[in-house]
Amino acid sequence: MRDDEILTTISALVTEERELRDRLSAGQVTTDEEHARVKELESALDQCWDLLRQRRARRGAGEDPDGAAARPATEVANYRQ
Repeated sequence: MRDDEILTTISALVTEERELRDRLSAGQVTTDEEHARVKELESALDQCWDLLRQRRARRGAGEDPDGAAARPATEVANYRQ
């Protein structure tokens, strides 16, 4: 995935998260449904941001950013920014 594709995915995930919270406020989804989906969205966001950071770091080091690879959600879940 290219940087612009990753950023587009991040934007879509954030938009979905906002819409989900709006639907919760409107009573269209249950709290349990909202929490479960938000957890999935946060995990996907963590992976996207990690991949974008990897690509930028590789580019900054003069390496091919396409050598970066998405890491498992369990690996990136506890990273600190």
